[in-house]
Amino acid sequence: MGGSKKRKRKRNEEQRGGTVYSERENPPDFALLASLYPEFHPFVQFLHSHSRPTIDWTDFNATRQLTRVLLHHRHALNWWIPDGNLCPTVPNRSNYIHWLQHLLSSDIIPNTISSDGKFRGFDIGTGASCIYPLLGASLHGWSFVGSDVTNVAIEWAERNVNSNPHISQLIEIRKVQDNASDPCVEVEESVNGDKIALCGSTDVEVAPLPLDLHACENRNYHGPPILVGVVRDDEKFDFCMCNPPFFESLEEAGLNPKTSCGGTSQEMVCPGGERAFITRIIEDSTQLKDQFRWFTSMVGKKSNLKYLTSKLWEVGVAVVKTTEFVQGRTCRWGLAWSFLTPLQKTPVSLPDKKNTSFMLEGLQRQYAAINVLEAVNSYFSSHGLSCTLNTSSFTVDVAAAKDDCDLILRNGLPIINKSIDCQPTREASSGSSLNLSSERLCFYISVFQQIPGTLLVKGSLQDRNSTLSGAFSMIFQKLEEALRDKFCTK
Repeated sequence: MGGSKKRKRKRNEEQRGGTVYSERENPPDFALLASLYPEFHPFVQFLHSHSRPTIDWTDFNATRQLTRVLLHHRHALNWWIPDGNLCPTVPNRSNYIHWLQHLLSSDIIPNTISSDGKFRGFDIGTGASCIYPLLGASLHGWSFVGSDVTNVAIEWAERNVNSNPHISQLIEIRKVQDNASDPCVEVEESVNGDKIALCGSTDVEVAPLPLDLHACENRNYHGPPILVGVVRDDEKFDFCMCNPPFFESLEEAGLNPKTSCGGTSQEMVCPGGERAFITRIIEDSTQLKDQFRWFTSMVGKKSNLKYLTSKLWEVGVAVVKTTEFVQGRTCRWGLAWSFLTPLQKTPVSLPDKKNTSFMLEGLQRQYAAINVLEAVNSYFSSHGLSCTLNTSSFTVDVAAAKDDCDLILRNGLPIINKSIDCQPTREASSGSSLNLSSERLCFYISVFQQIPGTLLVKGSLQDRNSTLSGAFSMIFQKLEEALRDKFCTK
């Protein structure tokens, strides 16, 4: 129990917010929401008398109704989107807003724009949901410009704003002009029988980005304006924010059969994916450095976070900040930067030495997060380490005595047997209770779903002052090698 409370406090500290959604242990009460909102009740599944009610996460109508009732119940917001549009998860979006509040209220950089505390933001690609302006205005009284390209997104964003007259005067919806010269052609992709227009390459010449994105020439961003050409010359903002298109193709976007949040091609897909899209934001920020205090974006892949951070230092930013948004089994990152000179020397964002992680990419289709979690448990318990597996929080707590660490450091642990059949279990405890001690190395491993085919595996040391803490990074490195050997395509 003590370890669980410590992890919960750690997550709250990392996310810098008082959001009600920041804890895995405190999910929305579906039974209560079903009783308060009759239209939500048909989507709630009461599977067992002793289990929590749930919904079918693969049903778009269920996830859309959940978002609607959460926004109304928690934030007094009226909201709806048409079929097929991206349905935002309220907890994840709220965590982003709370992180921004922390940045804006800090004294990291000077407040050169909103001296009265009434912050103004620019939401890149606000979508039909207009979720960020609605949350920011209702929670903190911020004003927003929300931009988008498609007529459907603009129409429904305006509807959602006008459905909330108590904050409507704070939000402007702005149409981005998709110039005819933009290299976008219709490429037909079939998804559930429907044909969707995607951007593809053409012979139209576009000025290349100064930043070298990839060796592959077609992975630079080609599309409508993002900030330059949309932000007016006389405008100033405290921040911009963005939930970028994470994927390079609709095929990649549709690989996860376990959830259904909808999403049009414009919302989900960009040639070059999020890396190209956010790199264009970085390039735009060099031209608009005097019009924004903070530039920010959400990031879906940790490997992209490292790449983008290095690009920011290349273009001469003064401050870079990152954070981690953990919600259930999903992990995302926040990236923020500024060209303003810091008020005080602030350390570059580096990982806490207590925590380390890696991305398990190229996961074979027959494997899911639960299989990896079970393999982590088998990896340690089969070699005599004390383990406790928790399938509800997707963690494995591990404790190693001094002799165990000496043996590991001397001989190492062999690779996971490829014949291990990993089946999910409700209860798992292959050792005694875990007690922190200077003579025991105690840590836990967490597994988070990223985009389809990609998992984040995170290791967290529970006592950095342990005399055995030096063995932690070597043990975690060997675990990474074992998992890649078992689960990833060669």
